[in-house]
Amino acid sequence: MADLNRRAFLGLAAAATASLAAACAGTGSSGGGSGSGGSGGASGGPITLQFWSNHPGTSKSIEQKLIDAFQQANPNIKVNLVDGGKDYEELSQKFTTSLTGGSLPDIIVASDVTWFPFALNKQIEPLDDHFAAAGTDTSDYVDSLLGDYLFEGKHYAIPYARSTPLFYYNRDVWKKAGLEDRGPKDWAEFASWEPKLTEAIGGGKKAIVLPDATDYLEWHFEGWNWSMGGAYSDGWDLKFTDPNTVKAAQLLQQVAKSSGRLATNPLNDFSAGTAAALLESTGSLKTITQQAKFEVGTAFLPGPQGKSCPTGGAGLAIPSGISTERKVAALKFITFLTNSANTSAFSQGTGYMPVRKSAVDDASMKAFIEKNPNFGTAVKQLPFTKSQDNARVFVPGGARDIGQALQQIANGSDPASTLATLQKTIQGKIDSQIKPKLPK
Repeated sequence: MADLNRRAFLGLAAAATASLAAACAGTGSSGGGSGSGGSGGASGGPITLQFWSNHPGTSKSIEQKLIDAFQQANPNIKVNLVDGGKDYEELSQKFTTSLTGGSLPDIIVASDVTWFPFALNKQIEPLDDHFAAAGTDTSDYVDSLLGDYLFEGKHYAIPYARSTPLFYYNRDVWKKAGLEDRGPKDWAEFASWEPKLTEAIGGGKKAIVLPDATDYLEWHFEGWNWSMGGAYSDGWDLKFTDPNTVKAAQLLQQVAKSSGRLATNPLNDFSAGTAAALLESTGSLKTITQQAKFEVGTAFLPGPQGKSCPTGGAGLAIPSGISTERKVAALKFITFLTNSANTSAFSQGTGYMPVRKSAVDDASMKAFIEKNPNFGTAVKQLPFTKSQDNARVFVPGGARDIGQALQQIANGSDPASTLATLQKTIQGKIDSQIKPKLPK
């Protein structure tokens, strides 16, 4: 099967967004209440919701088309799309500010590492009690994606712009190096390929480029760590000093020193041909497809299936400080936004993963995967994903702490001692900021 064709990718994405109005619609909803920046009168009257988004995957135009289709099907519910920030962190900060006395949104995009503190502090709504009123059937959501938002038996978000890391490679360099047209079976095999790749790419270029701490190194390394038997944590039990975690960090250092490098914008390095391979989000597939001047290959992350790939990206959450009517209306919109047809269209337009099991059987999705096998790789990997370790996604600042420690290791610091220091830092945050708020 041919490599992903740029023109086909972009053409199909445009066709997908053009057909959004035909997506399955919900029913109308009543509104009303206070505590939000939106409007709404007495129960049964029209309501206007505020949807704060950072437009993952440059999806603003797609989001607006979905909103237009929803409003056509639900004339009593209007949705205003609000720029919430350039990334997940800015949006999270904006929501935090609104909680101190500003106007609350009705729906927010919440990333894998931003939703939990809001849930722990009862600032976003547990959604399960509203599923029936909003007509939300959760059985069709991909289990690992929906499960990411489960805390104390309740779901605090619905999966939306979801991603996984993916192994990208330059097929031209692979061919020149005499390698099979596939990804490595594990990281040890990749290390054995490094001399061939370094020679084939030549000119002081690298066998692989990895995201640095500012671009979620700790997320991309999480599956690498799992594949070697390590972990950041098991529940709240930290595993940074586990021998397997140390061994994985040592291999990261070896790869970074020998023929790899960390970069703030690694996809630009890869697309420019200065590295033979790349670890990057599936959400970057569209950009890489547009930028690369060579044949791009994609593969599952190295390591055993089911033990090597974390989930990632963002979901949609609802603030707890708005009225019940607004919560139900907001959940109706979220359900529409993430139904099978719409998640299929959103995925085709951005490169994020479809969040519904049935989406892979959608006719447009099947056609898209047939013409874009690199995207098909990401979809096929999705059933083998795992929810992330608590230490990264639940500890305030945990992702940043882990990423900075890993970058230090990649740059030459002693893996064992750096990870031991990291464990003390993360444990201190768990003891002071999380344990006192956990149910007894």
